[in-house]
Amino acid sequence: MMRGKLPMHLTPRCGARTRSGNSCRAPAMPNGRCRMHGGPSPGAPKGNKNALKHGLYTAEAITRRREMSGLMRAMRAFVRNL
Repeated sequence: MMRGKLPMHLTPRCGARTRSGNSCRAPAMPNGRCRMHGGPSPGAPKGNKNALKHGLYTAEAITRRREMSGLMRAMRAFVRNL
């Protein structure tokens, strides 16, 4: 190790141009760029991992909510007429 230089100071730097026109000084990953200028972006999940799991919009759930809404509406009208 060089005297006065820590390992974190010896790592390669990103070097991408920032908006100010200077070189980015963040540590580079194996691809040569930092996490902000070309890091791994996973993107959307592959396959059916985006599918709804909780069943909020199934036909059965929608019907059940409509029934509950109708019951609540009828109950409020009944209480108002007392």
